[in-house]
Amino acid sequence: MSSSSLPSPSSSHPLAPYGWDADREAEFTPYAEQGCLPGRVVRVDRGQCDVATADGVLRADTAFVTPNDPLRVVCTGDWVAVEPDGDPRHVRTCLPRRTAFVRSTSSKRSEGQILAANVDHAIVAVSLAADPDLARIERFLALAWESGAQPLVVLTKADLVPDPVTLSHLVQDVESAAPGVQVLSVSAEQGEGLDVLAATVAGGTAVLLGQSGAGKSTLANALLGADVMDVRAIRDVDGKGRHTTTTRNLLVLPGGGVLIDTPGLRGVGLWDANTGVEQVFAEIAELAERCRFHDCAHGTEPGCAVLAAIDDGELPERRLDSYRKLMRENQRIVAKTDARVRAELRKEWKRRGALGKAAMEAKRGGGMR
Repeated sequence: MSSSSLPSPSSSHPLAPYGWDADREAEFTPYAEQGCLPGRVVRVDRGQCDVATADGVLRADTAFVTPNDPLRVVCTGDWVAVEPDGDPRHVRTCLPRRTAFVRSTSSKRSEGQILAANVDHAIVAVSLAADPDLARIERFLALAWESGAQPLVVLTKADLVPDPVTLSHLVQDVESAAPGVQVLSVSAEQGEGLDVLAATVAGGTAVLLGQSGAGKSTLANALLGADVMDVRAIRDVDGKGRHTTTTRNLLVLPGGGVLIDTPGLRGVGLWDANTGVEQVFAEIAELAERCRFHDCAHGTEPGCAVLAAIDDGELPERRLDSYRKLMRENQRIVAKTDARVRAELRKEWKRRGALGKAAMEAKRGGGMR
């Protein structure tokens, strides 16, 4: 959702800087009648959270709203109803989420992990200290599109690429992997590109995503106009760094809107992100509509428009490889919790196995002649 489409909050409301608006006020009405306080979660830590309310930032316990579903736990960015008194205070409930950024956990269990809620802009920070990893950018973008937020790729540390021609080519490479997504090059050290970024995210909620060493904390400090986030040097050899942010924090931006800074993500697993993957690779979906067979796998089928586009140089083969990898990964994640998908995958594996066996037998038969 763009900031221009957000409902206009009352400028006199104490929570207006955090994104409070008329719709939230209407959703909160039943809890207001019970005497609860509205607030937005700015930080979560081990069953407790810091909540920005009209009375200031309060510490509250989340034990009453801890469900079995890990995707429904209280997270940074949530709007909540807090009990008016008590020691400790308790969060009574979460208001409905407009968007939610979710990834799969690094464990082997089929669980998702929610990183941030009610996000309008997902800023994917990519350091120019090394060549951008286009496949990783596509992975972040798939999760961002799936969340319902508008993705934005920010190439940080542009001052490390002084040649404008080289910088332009790097931006174009990333744009080729991010159709429909704005790509900005910025230098927090020199202040280049920050005004455009600040104007883009003003009025909404933005979340900063990226690997350690991507320059997220430096970028956050530049947008905040103060050294709020800890910053550490990165390794010169590969542009990687240690985690400087260890929790997700929601901070009010001086130019309007709020920013959620996240720890560096070593793993970015998909979590039921089929729609997001299709959005990232929109050109492949469009080409697939021209394939001879509606269930074309873009492998060896005759009349495949996707393969024809690769042969003609219209579609980079790297894009198709990345698309296949993410779709396979997403299918495996969904299959862990969806019996129908598991059955379809087994059927497909058997079909491919039978084809492979037939091909081997034909090859052996040909060799015996």
